[in-house]
Amino acid sequence: MTTAHAAPPRSSTYDAESGPNGWVAFAAIALTVGGIMRIFDAIWAFRYHGALPANLEDAIFGHSLKTYGWVYLVVAALLLVSAFMLFQGSQFARWIGVTAGAIASISAVWWMPYYPIWSLTYIALGGLVVYALVAHGSRSEIVLD
Repeated sequence: MTTAHAAPPRSSTYDAESGPNGWVAFAAIALTVGGIMRIFDAIWAFRYHGALPANLEDAIFGHSLKTYGWVYLVVAALLLVSAFMLFQGSQFARWIGVTAGAIASISAVWWMPYYPIWSLTYIALGGLVVYALVAHGSRSEIVLD
């Protein structure tokens, strides 16, 4: 008689010793890339002296690109800090990362009428980060009997 052995349970765990699993590592890397992209956006906003996009006066933070530069620096700092904490194995950082991913997506919507491809890229990255951290970032093991 043969004995059937169940496959080892799928686990979405991580700790400081073993590092993050694939999805959590993806989220941390995506937050890092998003933070760096936001730094470039802030530099662009501070240094741009050309014609402003049409109807920028109706945008959420007014017509000053300097204001957007500061907002993007704050968002970049949040993204980079949460990515660093995720790499350290912090469970608290998981929820900061969820918040950061959501903020990254929401902040991209502001520029949708002006730069739709970049906005959709930010929104997709933010959505994947939220999915990765909510669905795969838990410390509790999933045991299937």
